[in-house]
Amino acid sequence: MIDTADGERLERWGDILLIRPDPQIIWSGEKRDPRWGSAHARYRRSSSGGGSWEEYKKLPAVWKIGWQELTFRLKPMGFKHTGIFPEQAVNWEFVMERIKAAKQKDASRPLKVLNLFGYTGAATLACMKAGAAVTHVDASKGMVQWAKENAEASALSDRPVRWLVDDCVKFVQREQRRGNTYDGIIMDPPSYGRGPGGEVWKLEEQLYSLVEMCLPILSPHALFFLLNSYTTGLSPAVMEYLLGVLLQKKLGGRVSSDEIGLPVTNTGLVLPCGSTAIWESSC
Repeated sequence: MIDTADGERLERWGDILLIRPDPQIIWSGEKRDPRWGSAHARYRRSSSGGGSWEEYKKLPAVWKIGWQELTFRLKPMGFKHTGIFPEQAVNWEFVMERIKAAKQKDASRPLKVLNLFGYTGAATLACMKAGAAVTHVDASKGMVQWAKENAEASALSDRPVRWLVDDCVKFVQREQRRGNTYDGIIMDPPSYGRGPGGEVWKLEEQLYSLVEMCLPILSPHALFFLLNSYTTGLSPAVMEYLLGVLLQKKLGGRVSSDEIGLPVTNTGLVLPCGSTAIWESSC
């Protein structure tokens, strides 16, 4: 992120410069950086809802960026997205470190991670790269296909992974009945959404029950449970308390939470972009 002012953020994605709106940027300021005038495209919101990209230079249909040894395919989407949330890198690093540490302790131990609401698969790829077998679940067929393409771009197609288009709640219920367990669970639920069969998801109404539902599918020696949210009304402290009540009381370990954000080059501030809460085992 290069600069922020007047409700907008100027960002560089590889060689592509984008301007996108952000409701957190409530301050005004001079847009002195010349790159404000060199952007490839700007996303403009519509008064009737949604919005569209206004191109100043020809945008490629798809382009790639790298993070560590992973490669992600990007493209301009509706609702201002590009297919990746770079502020999540702090969480990708966390899960990679926990998986690698467990592998160093016991190289023969098979590790399984469940990524619910997996989107385009950045967290899935991080876990795969670190040595875990991953089950990636998302209700959108297009997002699951995108995640597969990211795995291929990152040379991870041969790693153990299940790509599933499914309703996350129903999938967890079936995993309970099957007796399947996981050593780590990642959950990045939307505020509101629909499953492939039209199932309605409302975060504030269903989050507690879904986290509770996941307890039986955590292995006895689970490493972590990572919960992320972009819902402004769900504070990090509330998410931490939720994991403390449901997981820490039963499994021990520790819980923590914080805002996650992106540093802004021109000002040195960190723009808040969401909230994360983590339960991790003590071993």
